[in-house]
Amino acid sequence: MSASYSSARAAAREAAADQHYPQGALYVVATPIGNLADITLRALHVLELVDVIACEDTRHTQQMLRAYGIDKTGGQLLAVHQHNETEAAQTVIAHLRQGQRVAYVSDAGTPGVSDPGARLAAVLTLAGLRCIPLPGASSITSLLSVAGIGAESGAASGFVFQGFLSSKSTERTHAVQLLALEARAVILLEAPHRIEALAEALAVLGARPVTIGRELTKQFEEIATIAAQDFKAWLAADANRLRGEFALLLHPAAVAAEGGDAARILGLLLAELPLKTAVKLAAEISGQPRNALYEQALALKSGKST
Repeated sequence: MSASYSSARAAAREAAADQHYPQGALYVVATPIGNLADITLRALHVLELVDVIACEDTRHTQQMLRAYGIDKTGGQLLAVHQHNETEAAQTVIAHLRQGQRVAYVSDAGTPGVSDPGARLAAVLTLAGLRCIPLPGASSITSLLSVAGIGAESGAASGFVFQGFLSSKSTERTHAVQLLALEARAVILLEAPHRIEALAEALAVLGARPVTIGRELTKQFEEIATIAAQDFKAWLAADANRLRGEFALLLHPAAVAAEGGDAARILGLLLAELPLKTAVKLAAEISGQPRNALYEQALALKSGKST
């Protein structure tokens, strides 16, 4: 495998070697999320250049480096993961204060975005040390780029990165109820062993579109846009769909007619909360008069139309 990247490393040196790479700095390096060819030339050059590579998993990173033909000893790899990030940051600081260059990589994608790295950057910044980003692969931006969320007429603009929901059923259900009130697009991440539970929870969102990105950039990549209520059936249609990592984009909610958004919020809250609590929250969220919402809630509870 390394021989196939020898020309890429040569191109990386030619393209990036003349740039300035200050000593005593942390280089936050994005790495491929699946397809090894998605590494950037600048990342290849920096991974060869640095004195130390801090990484989420030293074994995984060593395997990746060998695939590119980059030779680093075990002593040049430092484990910095979610369980030791704050403490290990002090070791990184020591290397930087000795004038060494240090790179940080997570197992895949851009560090500090769902993956470890954010605490490390925060500690280093407080210590007055420099963090230099090397952008690259990200499941979040990859899915956004093909979901077409800017095309919905009248939909809310922008998106929210939610990441992984709780593995606990009650907390996950509550989180989805809050997502139902979010008009903007929402990015979610999920592991294969929890994807069915997430699909079941998202079913309450009905016809709201969800773009599913499974195994992005890998050989069996699959991207589909379906109604949230159909997600569970989509998974069940092919056993292979339960494999691999998932990025999901909940599309923006359609803009409701005047007063309609308050009714939608009220209906969602009434399904889970006592009437008075639901009315109070609906009024605070929507800005609609509490008395009018109370009458509407009574009508909904009694099964009458308003």
